[in-house]
Amino acid sequence: MPRTLHAELAVADRLHLAESPLWDDRVQLFRWVDIIAGHVHSWDPATGERTRFEAGLPVGAVALRAAGGLVLAVADGFAVLDEDGALTRIADLDSAGGTLRMNDAVCDAEGRLLAGTMAYDHTPGAGTLHRLDADGTVHTALDGVTISNGLDWSPDGATAYYADSPTRLVHAYRYEAGRLHDPRLFAEIEGGVPDGITVDTEGGVWVAVAFGGEIRRYLPDGTLDTVVRVPATMTTSCAFGGPALDTLYITTATENLTPAELAEQPLAGGIFTCTPGVTGRPAHRFRG
Repeated sequence: MPRTLHAELAVADRLHLAESPLWDDRVQLFRWVDIIAGHVHSWDPATGERTRFEAGLPVGAVALRAAGGLVLAVADGFAVLDEDGALTRIADLDSAGGTLRMNDAVCDAEGRLLAGTMAYDHTPGAGTLHRLDADGTVHTALDGVTISNGLDWSPDGATAYYADSPTRLVHAYRYEAGRLHDPRLFAEIEGGVPDGITVDTEGGVWVAVAFGGEIRRYLPDGTLDTVVRVPATMTTSCAFGGPALDTLYITTATENLTPAELAEQPLAGGIFTCTPGVTGRPAHRFRG
């Protein structure tokens, strides 16, 4: 029987689509995005101070940058946000006439940024998992996806866990040279759809279950080990943070909730935390 934990509210908000949770270990800040609003949020858990950057276009995800600042997967490409708040475009994508947008992104151990797209109307197979290399070139890691979502790696970097949300499946891939090969079924998600993913130092795979109000931890063999209950059904993603990387941060959304559901879920759209007794790994940084 999997153990059950309960998440607590850390940041009260009513964000539309909070995603891309990220712990910035250099400055001890927690960061995330509100995708459609195009906002990049930062919060200092030690002081409670919050800041917000407005990109002026949707931001699917944020990642750290080795040279300083952040790299953003924006609506139709990639941009660097420097420490002075200047946003510089570094690569463009074909957005199919504005029908596609970035959704989720994460850096691998070699400093490449993998970022997926989806159609605004969820057209099946319209999305692509792109790879932005340090030299600014963009390559295809996977194509034919619908809603490109969670991605993270096993501790040795040899296995990539990836979710195309409408399939309700998480697949494990052999990861080599920035590409995903030989998919095998890792977990089938019931009671919701797989969204963001993070992997802890023990190889446990934490999957946010959107529409289910849960984060689920699976052992490397696919066994369900832990369920974290969240008082917001639209749980979108999770990541470890804090000085010891022992706090699981959870993003949620109000998107897709009816007026009645919004009234029943006053904490939806906020940031939640849980201390599950395992630790995460420092986020990889983009080397471009």
